[in-house]
Parts: sequence; structure tokens; C-alpha cells
Amino acid sequence: MTTTTTTAAGITILGSTGSIGLSTLDVLARHPDRYRVVALTANTRVEKLAAQCEQFRPRYAVMSDADAATRLQALLKDRAPGVEVLSGQAALVRVAGLPEVSHVMAAIVGAAGLLPSLAAANTGKHVLLANKEALVMSGALFMQAVQRNHATLLPIDSEHNAIFQCLPDNYRAGVAPPGVRRIVLTASGGPFRALPLNQLEGVTPEQACAHPNWDMGRKISVDSATMMNKGLEVIEAGWLFGLGADRIRVVLHPQSLVHSLVEYDDGSMLAQLGNPDMRIPISHALGWPDRITSGADGLDLLEHGLLQFGAPDETRFPCLSLATAALETGGTAPAILNAANEIAVAAFLDRRIPFTAIPRIIEDTLGQCSVHPADTLQVILDDDAVARTTAAELIQQTRVVVAQ
Repeated sequence: MTTTTTTAAGITILGSTGSIGLSTLDVLARHPDRYRVVALTANTRVEKLAAQCEQFRPRYAVMSDADAATRLQALLKDRAPGVEVLSGQAALVRVAGLPEVSHVMAAIVGAAGLLPSLAAANTGKHVLLANKEALVMSGALFMQAVQRNHATLLPIDSEHNAIFQCLPDNYRAGVAPPGVRRIVLTASGGPFRALPLNQLEGVTPEQACAHPNWDMGRKISVDSATMMNKGLEVIEAGWLFGLGADRIRVVLHPQSLVHSLVEYDDGSMLAQLGNPDMRIPISHALGWPDRITSGADGLDLLEHGLLQFGAPDETRFPCLSLATAALETGGTAPAILNAANEIAVAAFLDRRIPFTAIPRIIEDTLGQCSVHPADTLQVILDDDAVARTTAAELIQQTRVVVAQ
């Protein structure tokens, strides 16, 4: 009689203390025999990462800077002494490419997640991509790395994961799926979907971060309120599914139960539905091609009743059209858009500019920065840096206007 043993898959979680990281660890804790946490990383939440290390006992823990790593090391001295503490961008890249790691959850928010996400692709991992900026900034380079190194790219955003689930079983990211007319991304519309336009100027960061359906980090919550999050998802979808902007549609769906749809050439539409719980797409990507339990409640359609859909108001949500235009322009335009947005959102959260200044800063930054072919990582990073400087200067000018 032959006994078959299954080795637990090694996983690195880039951004383990954020909302996606926390949901990932919740799913992993339900499958201790199937997965083994090799590395956890965080930006500034030292105490939270220490608690995670104590529970999951990874081989490595990475903080963004040396001071934070020193504090983490002190906390782990007695609580999890076997964990090796590292710091900095090089350490993030290292743990994303470890030979004992087969799966990498790329959940670092913003441009900071680009290099470690690329490292995972370059070492042929199962890349569970929650960091949309990796594709927004360097879509062509990232997809080339996935294909060249035979990596497996699995989307975590609820919308892109829904589309992936509605495509044929043998579909692999990066090519236009056969028989598909277009894809439809759903959007909740955020907390200001029905707010009178003349009140948008005075909304606060607290109001912008109070999403009606999803529990997300502050930056992503503001992106949802401006619908830049959906704009970035349009760019991401273009690269993930090999489609132009003319075959990607956005519709408002306030209930956030239909997570996206695929329209086929024969007129059929397939949709993926579920409660707004990120453990659903996370468990799908972790278990793919199998299905594993997520801990999420099942969806009771009778409880929810009517499902609503509508067209987004471009006057209310100018960021959506800015992102679509950046996808159509190509080159480094999406990287410039993303950089300007990150700087503008940070300024809004710091109460240095009003909410309505966010799209103005982005549009003016795009108007002042030159777009180049995005054929090398250095060109992308250079244009990202220029855009950040330009946006910061525009914010300084805006602050003067606001102060008056």
C-alpha cells in the first residue's frame, strides 16, 4: 500500500497587516495542513505584525524600515524567537522570490508593491495580485514577466476575480478570451453616490473612508469615493484580460452583490455573485483550480431582493474618465495618473486639499508631465517620480488658494 503525502504550499504575504492581508490569514488559518506561512511583511504596524508572527510562526518578517524592524525584533525576542526580521525594499523582493514559496499574496497598497510583485512574477510564483498598481504602472513589463517565467497570475480584486471565474476553465491571464464581447465591472459608487454635487467640496476624510459595503484601508476607501479605484481597475482589466478600453464597461451596482460580468458574443452574460467579503476571491485564488472554504457567509438573494444597476455620472466621478483616457494613451500615462492620485489622496487625508481637488491635481499633473514608452522599469520609475514632484507642487499651490 502506497501512502501519498501532500506538502503544504509555502506562502509570502506582502502587506499582511492590511485588510487583504488580514483576510488572507483568516482563510489560511482554516487550512493549516494545506498552507505554510513563510514570510509576512508590513509597513508601520509593528505590534500587529508581531502578533501575526506569534500565531503563524513564519520564517521571515519584513518591516519597511530599519527602526521598525528593530522594534519588531525586540517584541519577537520572547514571543517568536525563531523569526528572522528583515527590513527595506530589497528584503521585500527577497521574500517574494524565496525558493520555498509557491504562492505570493501581493497586497501592498500603491507603487511600493511594484518591485516585490515583479519579483514574484520573475521567479514563477502563483501571484495572487491585490496590488493593482503593479499592472497600472507596468502592465506590459509585468505580463511579460508572468509569461516568460511561467508564473500563474490570479486576480484578487473582487471584480477581476469575478471576471476570471466567469471565463472558461482553461483561461490564463494576459490574452483576450475567445468569444467574449466585453467585460462589465461593477462599482458601488462609494459613500457619495447620491450626495448633492455642491456638497462634495466639503466632505471630510472620515466621510470618504466610510464605505457603505466594504471594509478597506483609508487610501483605497478614498479611491472608491472618487471612483479612481474603478478607473485603476479598468486599466488593470485591460492587461489582465487583453482587452482595450472600448471592451470594458463600468456600471454602478449599489448592493455590491454582483461582483462583475462577462458578456459573450452569443448574447449570454455570466456573473459572479456573493456577499461583499474579500475572503471569497482570496480563497478562490488560493485554492485554484480547486474550491476551498473561505469562512464567508452564503448569499441569500431573497434577503436582498432588488438588484440595481445604473450608469456612472462622469461629472460626479471625473477620475473614472481620467483613468480610461490614460489606458487609451498608453505608455507611462497610467503610471503618471497613479502617482498623482497617490499624492493627492494623501494630501486630502492630511486635510491639505479639499476632496474635489483630487481629480484636478491628477488632470493637471497629466497635462504637465511628458508620457514616454513604458518599455523599461527605469523609465516607469522616473516618470512616477516626476509625477509625484509635479503633483506635490500643484498641491502646494492649491493649499494657498484654499487658505485664502
